[in-house]
Amino acid sequence: MWNLVKKFMSREEGQSLVEYALIIALVAVVLVAGITALGTGIGATLTSITGSL
Repeated sequence: MWNLVKKFMSREEGQSLVEYALIIALVAVVLVAGITALGTGIGATLTSITGSL
């Protein structure tokens, strides 16, 4: 059993896959935060424009 665990831990394909998954997750979080902030700003601008009409 211990040999199986050591063999699994020494494989690099799984490690690089996890690293890519973490990078993709981080990019997704940044995009969601940016789009949310941008959406709030656009909403405030449109509300201001509507109020001045």
